Amino acid sequence: MIIIISFSGCTTQKDAGETKSTSPQQTTTELSYPIVDTGQVTYYDNENVITDPEEGKAFYGQDAQYSGNQPAYILSSDGLTVYDEVTGLTWQQSPDTNGDGEILANDKLTLSEAQELPVKLNAENYGGYSDWRLPTIKEQYSLILFNGTDPSGETGNSDLNPFIDTNYFSFAYGDTDSGERIIDSQYASETLYVYEDSLLFGVNFADGRIKGYGLTMPGPTGDIPSEGMQEQNGQIPPMNGMPEQNGTQINGPSGGTDKTFFVTCVRGNPDYGVNDFSDNGDGTINDSSTGLTWSQSDSGTGMNWEEALAWVQTKNEENYLGYSDWRLPNVKELQSIVDYSRSPDTSDSAAIDPVFECTAITNEAGETDYPYYWSGTTHAASNGKGSFASYVSFGRAMGYMEGEWQDVHGAGAQKSDPKAGDTSDYPEGNGPQGDAIRIDNYVRLVRGGDVSIN
Repeated sequence: MIIIISFSGCTTQKDAGETKSTSPQQTTTELSYPIVDTGQVTYYDNENVITDPEEGKAFYGQDAQYSGNQPAYILSSDGLTVYDEVTGLTWQQSPDTNGDGEILANDKLTLSEAQELPVKLNAENYGGYSDWRLPTIKEQYSLILFNGTDPSGETGNSDLNPFIDTNYFSFAYGDTDSGERIIDSQYASETLYVYEDSLLFGVNFADGRIKGYGLTMPGPTGDIPSEGMQEQNGQIPPMNGMPEQNGTQINGPSGGTDKTFFVTCVRGNPDYGVNDFSDNGDGTINDSSTGLTWSQSDSGTGMNWEEALAWVQTKNEENYLGYSDWRLPNVKELQSIVDYSRSPDTSDSAAIDPVFECTAITNEAGETDYPYYWSGTTHAASNGKGSFASYVSFGRAMGYMEGEWQDVHGAGAQKSDPKAGDTSDYPEGNGPQGDAIRIDNYVRLVRGGDVSIN
């Protein structure tokens, strides 16, 4: 079978079973910021896999209920680059920086080294291009897929599934032989936290999160907080400075040394990640860059995940703002409206365009802040359980560290919360970084886009 795909006069011919490409130059859609679907097709209740729920029933309207722009990639004939047919972005295929055929700790770069990489690639005309750049956090996040499973607490990676398409992109978990943890697969973006420029936003394709990562390693040798550690079967994996792996405490880089990241550069579609909002004057906001329509106001109160899904169904029954097709956004749709130039400490606002209304809350430190917002996307554990769902923080991403509550991960972080439970069970947060557990998170409705109901 022959498939012909045309891109502005540039034609790519693919025989079945082969992946060949010339050099497509633009996205196949008119949208400048199309959101790639999360790839989540499994349905969950508060913990377990379930059959697809019926409309009007509990847990209806979660991520797997909807299909959007499906991931579609083309690997270049030289194997160096991957073109994303949805976003119009072209990526380095591998973070194997030293080109030795292995992806290990010595392939990772400090921020300053990462900033030099595009210059080097452009001088080489890498993959036939000389317009490489470091990705923004929104560009980097376009590659995440939520058919992955969180490996936190695991000591082996043979049965794990990362949050990126490994049919096209080379990937490696942390280099445990060099003292890293399995979850140490953080990819750098160019986006520094607007409030604290010692935090760099990155995507972790091992555990499926966005965090603001410190640019230096904390503590003495081996004392590295475990980003993203979550409960597994109701318990936090044992930690004492560093996690034990096969019974042996491993040693990481010394405190004060520069933190390093995997890096893949990007090119093409310079408008990707740039929103174009308009106020419709009826309580809704259009984003012509993504094709999505949002509720201008949020839910005004927090609720657990099951309640959030039910609340959306109630709003549809009410024909809220004149529409009955609202949904709980998937986590990639939700992250698309973060404004990383804003934060409570720099703009005295949520990390979102002021065209939106955002309910103020009082956070764990007693400060005026802004909520975490639920997505419909389950954050699955390596044991197959789905007791956590992904959220995006539009205010400070709080954690309990050094005996106090503080903004650990930055406004615009994407993490996960238990779908149900009691926040009083987490008086000092969850995991070594003390991630604030709220459970009763807020909701912002979305509709439209190239989305169909499964």
